[in-house]
Amino acid sequence: MAFFTKYARPIIAALLSAALLAGCASLGGFDAARKYDKKYGLHVEHSKVNTFCLLPKLRYVLWKAEMRFGRPVVVTSGFRNPVHNYMVGGAWGSYHQKCMAADVFIPGVSKSNLIAFMRSQSQVGGLGCYPGRKFIHVDIRSRPSGYKRPVQFKGC
Repeated sequence: MAFFTKYARPIIAALLSAALLAGCASLGGFDAARKYDKKYGLHVEHSKVNTFCLLPKLRYVLWKAEMRFGRPVVVTSGFRNPVHNYMVGGAWGSYHQKCMAADVFIPGVSKSNLIAFMRSQSQVGGLGCYPGRKFIHVDIRSRPSGYKRPVQFKGC
């Protein structure tokens, strides 16, 4: 028993944590996700979406949304280099350039339900809602002192 406590438990905990934080624990097998590719553990809307460097904290928030709704999160925009960010009209200093933001939707889940869920997540620091678009922006910036909800912009 001493061997298990001293060696096996920490190794198992580390392996499980690494799998979760790497995005490997993302749900699969959803009918709605069949038309979307999966890159680096996340479903993407098209092949040009870059999810490689998205930080574990952001991946964890997206995974929690998958668990809550029982469907995959689809990323429409992940990491953006400065040129791409400029070309799509992204904000200067965008959290997309820091691997701390993603634009996402969940097939079959209303945008209002996804927004409500993300508002309730303590890890979410910024939330953009973009009326007329199917996706929302989620980022993991630090919330300003005294904020109990994410910083909200663009129609939230």
